[in-house]
Amino acid sequence: MDTTGSNRQIALDWIAAFNEHNLPKLLELYAADALHYSPKLKIKQPETKGWVSGKRGLSAWWAAAFNDLPSLKYELRNLIVNADMLMMEYRRSVDGEPDLMVAEILEIQNGLIVRSRVFHG
Repeated sequence: MDTTGSNRQIALDWIAAFNEHNLPKLLELYAADALHYSPKLKIKQPETKGWVSGKRGLSAWWAAAFNDLPSLKYELRNLIVNADMLMMEYRRSVDGEPDLMVAEILEIQNGLIVRSRVFHG
């Protein structure tokens, strides 16, 4: 089985779901107990230390982002894929804010994202 091709498709589906603000489509890409780290989450909710877990936590975090930032869009710039993870670099754009380059690492098991980490800079 070509997991690198499948993982590449996960990245493309992830970007598309984010840009559509399609929360159900985005959550389908994640395992039920997935972990996600975001520096923005660490700032907004310091008690989390930047981590959110499970589809319920992911849903709440991204629903708030989609609600608060209706113009939020990501432009994929680079993609590195292997059998069990991928690294995306994308430009984050929001009306009224400077663009931000973001790197995100997604760990994949059995065709689902099990852990993701965001890096800004």
